[in-house]
Amino acid sequence: MTMFPFSTNRSSLPPRRGRDPHHPVVSHGRKPRMHLAVIFLVISCWVSLSAATSLDDPPQPTETATLLVDTRVPVFIDGHWQIMSEDEHRQLRRRVAASNSGSEGSTTTIEINISTVTAATAAPTSTTAAASELPAPFDGALSANFSSDGTCPEFINNFLGNSTFKECYPVSLLIQSSQTFFEAEKTLVGITQVLDAACKADIDFCTDFLGKLADELIADGNCATDYEMQNALVMQAYTGMKVYNTVYKATCLTDPDDSAYCFANAVTNLTTASNSYLYQMPFNMTLPTNAAPACNSCTNETMGIFQAATSDRNAGITYTYQGAAKQINSICGDGFVNETLAAVTPQTAAASVHPAPSSLLLLSFIFMAISHWLL
Repeated sequence: MTMFPFSTNRSSLPPRRGRDPHHPVVSHGRKPRMHLAVIFLVISCWVSLSAATSLDDPPQPTETATLLVDTRVPVFIDGHWQIMSEDEHRQLRRRVAASNSGSEGSTTTIEINISTVTAATAAPTSTTAAASELPAPFDGALSANFSSDGTCPEFINNFLGNSTFKECYPVSLLIQSSQTFFEAEKTLVGITQVLDAACKADIDFCTDFLGKLADELIADGNCATDYEMQNALVMQAYTGMKVYNTVYKATCLTDPDDSAYCFANAVTNLTTASNSYLYQMPFNMTLPTNAAPACNSCTNETMGIFQAATSDRNAGITYTYQGAAKQINSICGDGFVNETLAAVTPQTAAASVHPAPSSLLLLSFIFMAISHWLL
């Protein structure tokens, strides 16, 4: 290819239009800048409407996200769910999971030391027994495989011995981790004593305290590594803290007919065991397909508590509620409980809705094109 040197000699350039009588100026016209402003305004409105639609109509959980179970009891062990018969589950709760001392790899078995929790009672007299012991989370000197750095079991021991944690006395941590709580559920007097202590806590303060504690639990330098490895004890602790508010309201609910705790009646009622399955739902455990809870005020109000908790679309109850509500309505009649999820709260919506990366990329391209056009 022959290259021609670039010359700035104006005599070699063709005459510009407008200066040559044979090439008069031809005006093609330019679109008014007002049109550009209108286009920009339309695009901005479209983006705003798209964001508003995302806030008002959040994605609904699909059935595929629901944990499917059969007539047996689902139990979370060693980072995954196992389905057990009631007898197998009873035996497991009594021994609180055997230690895997022969495990290989970069984990080590470290024992969690649990201090005894006691009920606040009057000073003992000659006719009054000493303060009775109450169940504690992760009791029975539970051992578990932790990462080798040892920071996680130290953090767990610290919060279990924390006086504020003991004052909150979260039943949500007892349900899945306490052997003595399982024993207390066998008698109405025993479980009532536990609930009396738990329901004295300040729910608002403890919800905030345990929420922050859950975030600290899975933070770097504490139990982040074990949480990523789905350590069963860490997973149970984290979930129990996050569902504290919902479980507190459900387990502290009383039956208007006899003023007893609905939860206490449910776990001690041997003829209608299905009622007790309701209280596993906040832990992302579905109601067994053959369960038939009683059609009474306790079931209705408990489901009302759960329905309100679904306003947080990240909560486990969001994935188990609708199926259970439809199942209960098929037994108790249409409309006995609300089958829809609660409206998303503004705080939850603001935290969970973000423009999609593809939308941001498209918007950036449009702005660049308009800017280039204007310049």
